[in-house]
Amino acid sequence: MSNIGNYEERLKNFDWSLSEKELDYKAGNVINIGWYCTDRICQMGKGSKMALLWEGQGGVEKKFTYNDIRLASNTIGTFLRNLGVKNEDRVCLFMDKVPELYLGVLGILKIGAIAQPLFSAFGEESLLVRMENAESTAIITQRKHIAKVRKIVDKMPFLKHIIVVDYDGKHPLREREVAFSLEEATPVENFEFFPTKAESPSLLHYTSGTTGQPKGVKHVHYSLISQYLTAKWILDIQENDIYWCTADPGWVTGTSYGIIGPFSLGVTQCVLDSGFGAEAWYKFVEKNKVTVWYSAPTAIRSLMKAGEEIIKKFNLSSLRHLASVGEPLNAEAVVWSEKVFGKQFHDNYWQTETGSIMISNYPGMKIKPGSMGRPFPGITGTILNPDTFEPINAEGKIGLIAFKPGWPAMMRTYWNNEETYKNKFKNGWYLPGDRATIDRDGYFWFIGRDDDIINTGGHLVSPFEVESALLEHEAVAESAVVSKPDEVNMEVVKAFVTLKPGFTADKDMELTIMNFIRKKLSSLAMPQEIEFVDSLPKTRSGKIMRRILHAKEWGEEIGDISSLEND
Repeated sequence: MSNIGNYEERLKNFDWSLSEKELDYKAGNVINIGWYCTDRICQMGKGSKMALLWEGQGGVEKKFTYNDIRLASNTIGTFLRNLGVKNEDRVCLFMDKVPELYLGVLGILKIGAIAQPLFSAFGEESLLVRMENAESTAIITQRKHIAKVRKIVDKMPFLKHIIVVDYDGKHPLREREVAFSLEEATPVENFEFFPTKAESPSLLHYTSGTTGQPKGVKHVHYSLISQYLTAKWILDIQENDIYWCTADPGWVTGTSYGIIGPFSLGVTQCVLDSGFGAEAWYKFVEKNKVTVWYSAPTAIRSLMKAGEEIIKKFNLSSLRHLASVGEPLNAEAVVWSEKVFGKQFHDNYWQTETGSIMISNYPGMKIKPGSMGRPFPGITGTILNPDTFEPINAEGKIGLIAFKPGWPAMMRTYWNNEETYKNKFKNGWYLPGDRATIDRDGYFWFIGRDDDIINTGGHLVSPFEVESALLEHEAVAESAVVSKPDEVNMEVVKAFVTLKPGFTADKDMELTIMNFIRKKLSSLAMPQEIEFVDSLPKTRSGKIMRRILHAKEWGEEIGDISSLEND
């Protein structure tokens, strides 16, 4: 039986105190995420239980019990304290998915400092912008990334410590640089963690917008209340599960559900730090007997592209629950996963600013392929009229997704940008910036970003709907749909398409796909132009950056592209 049990029953009289009770937390008490994810689990008698199974390039493996990660986070916290890092100082983590990244976040939180994880593929300018905004006191990094830090260090007088976790002694360290080796450091048994409270800042995640600088999303230690219960009920993580979240902790999924969720639940999780490859991923699932798998639509579509034959080489029978996050999951992917794995991927909706999953397809609940699902108990979600910001009580009518503020993991502000933060709220609702519809059963259906909707001749067209239909064509591997200017209709649909191997990009193929969409959706939704491309612009977390394609079509400024995969 799933952890959430009956969804309708959970909705009745729900209160977040249920999560507080399970975590033995009372209002006003000390609440430190680092302690809850390590010491508390050990005090529950699980110190010898495996916490982290890590595999890196070339099959290198490392294993950590809960007592190991307790000692490691104590040791990292002590090292930072001895350097002079204080509570609420920002400590940047700029590493690949190595164990020090996961354990470093916990160590930083234990001393009351603010963890600022940044994706290791960022270039020096992207790194500088984010560290400048946060005025980071320290950065923890690796030899392979130290050159980027050195290029900008003179522009960061606020940066006092550059910590290298894999220093080999071959080249002298420079000013402000210091070596730290988790393997060689003396484990710290007794450690006094900082007594953070509910509103003490915990994490600072940066999110890129269409225009302007990246925004630092500030979260607090009380976010644990949401992250613990959503991981338990939505991802259905149970006592004996082997859990795999493929997200990098440089992004919010990788911290909320790649560190905090599983460790606060005291389960075993595994991490693969060797990039994407269908065969490598299936091998990893088989080898570790993964039971709960949390991944992204881009990765799922890549697995689909790799085909079904490769799956037959592996025993994936351990898989019990599959979930997806990052961008909307096309209906085709849900149908495909049920066919090849015997399990449906359960789509989730949330964002950096919400801190935890807001809308989901729950274990045991009927999945409507292509739907986001229904709001989590304790979350009041609706759609608003974009002009009046009043709830729309009409089935199937497009509106702005909105949530009533007050859930534990909600961001507390944008760092040094309170005005932009306040603009996210209208008429007593928080607006994520997306549009959707709600059906008669209360399921949400994603339409697109608020500024993505294509208005062609007065008719609204959902880019996501067209993309989903495109993916059902036998020749289409990936697609991105945007609007392009049109003298008659103001704007019309344009599709960017990558083809599967064996198909030819020519005029005949363009017409074939156009007619396919016209028949499947409508003549209004049919792309007026299809541009065949070798690849689509994506963020390093795998999201297709439609706004770049849109900006090029309209001759607009592209804006911040620091999270672009190959910028």
